[in-house]
Amino acid sequence: MSMRHSVVLELKRCRGCTTCIKCCPTEAIRVRGRKATILPDRCIDCGSCIRICPHKAIKSVGDSLDILKQYQYCVALPEPALYGQFQHLDSVDIVLNGLLKIGFHKVYEVAKAAEMISDFERQSISGGPSKVTPQISSSCPTVLRLIRMRFPKLMGHVACTILPMELAAILARREAAEETGLPPEAIGVFAIVPCSSKVTAARVSEGLSRPVLDGAFAIRDIYLRLLNPMRELEEITPMASAGILGLGWASCGGESAAHLGERCVAVDGIQNVIRMLEEIEDGRLPEADFLELSACTQGCVGGCFNVENPYAAKLRIKGLLKGLPVSRNRFLFHGEARDIVRRDKELQYLPAFVLDQDREMAISKQLRIQELESHLPGLHCGSCGAPSCRAFAEDVVLGRASEDDCIFKVRERMRSMAGSKEEADDYLPPPFRRRQEPSE
Repeated sequence: MSMRHSVVLELKRCRGCTTCIKCCPTEAIRVRGRKATILPDRCIDCGSCIRICPHKAIKSVGDSLDILKQYQYCVALPEPALYGQFQHLDSVDIVLNGLLKIGFHKVYEVAKAAEMISDFERQSISGGPSKVTPQISSSCPTVLRLIRMRFPKLMGHVACTILPMELAAILARREAAEETGLPPEAIGVFAIVPCSSKVTAARVSEGLSRPVLDGAFAIRDIYLRLLNPMRELEEITPMASAGILGLGWASCGGESAAHLGERCVAVDGIQNVIRMLEEIEDGRLPEADFLELSACTQGCVGGCFNVENPYAAKLRIKGLLKGLPVSRNRFLFHGEARDIVRRDKELQYLPAFVLDQDREMAISKQLRIQELESHLPGLHCGSCGAPSCRAFAEDVVLGRASEDDCIFKVRERMRSMAGSKEEADDYLPPPFRRRQEPSE
């Protein structure tokens, strides 16, 4: 199934400024003809380009709330990061009751499913040592795609569990079908998510052969809809179903804390995650049994769909934890039923950097790329529209760019035509011109 990304480019706003090309961890962005383009086979929906674009030309798109009308019964699956967006919130119940006022018939907290997954992982570790250490969390879809694309040797380290929102969707649909008597296909199950990565994961799952969600809404869209209904609540029905451990998954370190005393390392921010994965790949394993890797700063509260900055949201969630039990949910499935939480398909290598399906042709192209790169200045200035000289050489060999797109190549040609170095340097932007010696 082809990937349908939620990170999209609005060409009218794009000015071709090249700010975005440097921040992409998989070099998925190019600028050609004064407009940026995203290479879909390389995009991992991390949202780095969304945050850095000065013209707001790159955005992430969740599903429209209009799709609620297509189902007889609609279930909301709020991610715990949602709760951190509201100022002076006393109780999670206010948010959950508000969701029932804006078109949902039932609410099933993703934090509840997170507690079940944490309990399953604790049971698995207490049942015997895992085959590989450290085990890498499977809770961030961007990290999963990054591993599949850039670190395929580490796929065996990834935990076998599905996303909390996927487990919540399976259990919520089952519950709703029992409560209403409706067929499962008449029930719409929708996650309320903090990032573009989870919108894409709702459409094309990393761990399940068939998606279990009917859509995913951006937290910012639901937040705006919730403000008035939450203020106007006359009575608040107790609905909260998760404790400290489940709500803690909203920020980096929460999933690690739910492992209760094990040796865990929590890493946030896509560049920090890449450095950690590089170290593991090089054999410099951290002294930990479990790695929690979050692509966004501070974890899910740092996702590009949130309203508040991650640090304020984390502080608010910390305030909501006061008085809650440690956990309200256990993983009580037995026998084959335990497989409900496991992936039903293996992680597969994403061949985004394969130069050609034919091995001989791929080697030939690789040699041509290396040869061309050796003649490039190595400044990685980005004025060719590629993030690095290596990426530019690859673009030329693959037919995505011309050698003349490099201003230094143009300078060389002009030098041979102009006959003087000074005139040839006039073709370069001032920072790249040779230093003029002062005349005596």
